[in-house]
Amino acid sequence: MYGLLTWTWTRAAAQYPVSMALLALSTAVFSALDAAAIALLFTRADRIAGFGVDEVLFLYGTSALSFTLSDILLGNTERLGHHVREGTLDVVLVRPVSPLVQIAAEEFSPRRFGKLIPAVAVLAVALARADVAWTPGRAAMVPLMVTCGAVIFGALWVLAAAVQLVLVESHGATKTLTYGGAFLTQYPMTMFARDFVRTATFVVPLAFVNWQPALYVLGRPDPLGLPGAARFASPAVAAALCAVAAAAWRTGLRHYRSTGS
Repeated sequence: MYGLLTWTWTRAAAQYPVSMALLALSTAVFSALDAAAIALLFTRADRIAGFGVDEVLFLYGTSALSFTLSDILLGNTERLGHHVREGTLDVVLVRPVSPLVQIAAEEFSPRRFGKLIPAVAVLAVALARADVAWTPGRAAMVPLMVTCGAVIFGALWVLAAAVQLVLVESHGATKTLTYGGAFLTQYPMTMFARDFVRTATFVVPLAFVNWQPALYVLGRPDPLGLPGAARFASPAVAAALCAVAAAAWRTGLRHYRSTGS
């Protein structure tokens, strides 16, 4: 059903192919500015928090690709607060389709695929240039960390949506979990205070999007001194966070009270 709904919106956008292509291109250009900002930083410094340009671009590429995949699939859930305020969520709830599917697929825009272009390009360059002793384990970790990162971000999108069912005006605050988390994971966590890194590891597990797996791929020690098993914990963390997000979503729906029309 999700595929059917998104295909319907895509066909509607394709009625204006030039506009659709230009929107996707502009999205790609604006998304590439983050990578350009990283490159600009390295014109003034050889290393950032002990990491070279290729290593930071590797973090950027994996984070951006994971976040973009989750944004394409579930990014529209940030519109849920609007439906609650306008009273239109009631219409969504009486339809014989999952409310989460309806909200996520609503006004699906193919322009979001433009964000994939700089993410894939930067990751490809970083992998080609990285000074890594590649093994089958390290090679397999790259697609695994991107997948798990997308699942973690997806769970955060759902959690943020669940909060909006209760706290209607929380749209700005919940962006710190999604867009803020995407920005955070683009840089080495050694840039930040240890207490902040602990929070991003044990409270909101953004460190498992790409930081912990990247330490294994790049052969780096963990600044928090966590055991080596933490480098491989992303699938378990992703599954646990999905369970929390699902419980929060169901709880939010049960406690939802209509605001009327």
